[in-house]
Amino acid sequence: MKPGGAAMAPLATYKCLHERPKMSDAQREAISRASNPQNTLSELLAQLLMARGPGGQEDEVREICLRTITPLCDETWVDAAGNVIGLIKGKRKVTESRGAVRVMAHMDEIAMVVKSVNEDGTLRVIALGGANPVNFGMCPVDILGDNEIIPGVLSFGSMHATQNAPQGADVLSGDVHWNDVHVITRYSPPVLRTPGVRPGTRVVLSRHWREPFRVGDAIAAHFLDDRAPLAAIIDAAQQLSHRRDELACDVYFVFTTSEEESNAGAMFASASLPGETTVAVEVGPVMDEYGTKLSVDPIINTGDEKGYYTRDIVTALAAAAESCGYSPQYALLVDFASDASAVLGNGSSARAGCVAIPTENTHGYELILDGAVRACSATLCEYLMTC
Repeated sequence: MKPGGAAMAPLATYKCLHERPKMSDAQREAISRASNPQNTLSELLAQLLMARGPGGQEDEVREICLRTITPLCDETWVDAAGNVIGLIKGKRKVTESRGAVRVMAHMDEIAMVVKSVNEDGTLRVIALGGANPVNFGMCPVDILGDNEIIPGVLSFGSMHATQNAPQGADVLSGDVHWNDVHVITRYSPPVLRTPGVRPGTRVVLSRHWREPFRVGDAIAAHFLDDRAPLAAIIDAAQQLSHRRDELACDVYFVFTTSEEESNAGAMFASASLPGETTVAVEVGPVMDEYGTKLSVDPIINTGDEKGYYTRDIVTALAAAAESCGYSPQYALLVDFASDASAVLGNGSSARAGCVAIPTENTHGYELILDGAVRACSATLCEYLMTC
């Protein structure tokens, strides 16, 4: 029963819209279009942005990555951690053996996870990854039950509350915490058991709000972190697939899981794949504090909260950007981390670097300039050609 005593709408009302199929015909057609080399980078990015991928449940993103990378690589597979891996083998003969390079971009996004189901059917949620309620705002959400996907709304409560209300003081001051918010489902706890909603269920921004938005010479959307870098490494793989004879090293493109929460996918891949060098492709915050600007010029990360990147890789990435006609932006991103710094920090990679796409509003409604993804992929390709 809903508050006030009236019966809640039966779950079947929404089942036809939110039932979890393995993959709809429309999705398969979209993924097929994205895997066609003739389609543009922006079309691929749009498909990636529409896919839901909370940490540990990146299935929709994984299918796009696997389908797009497979025609470009010598070998592709999904490992035990759920990472998609594509191998392009270098064919250029060199006198000194070159070690393999692992290129990483993560498939997961910041999201929420159910902490508890309240008696009125609302859900208490906490962050999955580095998120605060303001990163999402009051918004439509998709609740990824074990059996079905159902709709919900992330609520901060009424803005007409006073400071006497339990959550009023925090909300009215703008200092909103996870204990101030809840997800409205309009179902009772017994009904929620049918779609498989429980503690641990992932909650993500609804597809209703995922479409990219054009802003002059820029594109804005939630989850450009890390869908823009995913598009960049797919584009890099496409370029390298035509230049194998010039490539002296083997390149493992690794589409990782659970970066936002623990870097678990990257750590597993780094420990199990050949090579001693890892390069992460990321979004980079545009901030006066770091001296970074919104432009197409790639950010070359020199270090972050998990450590400092390998000096010769930093300089090689910058030189690659310059060779492609860009002005690299060196930055020490103190409040930041990547798959590469994580595997460098845990000792599973001897060397690491990070190239990033300049991005406004990181972990929010993010924005990048046209050409920034291609600038990143071109820089990455140039770097790999010199390894």
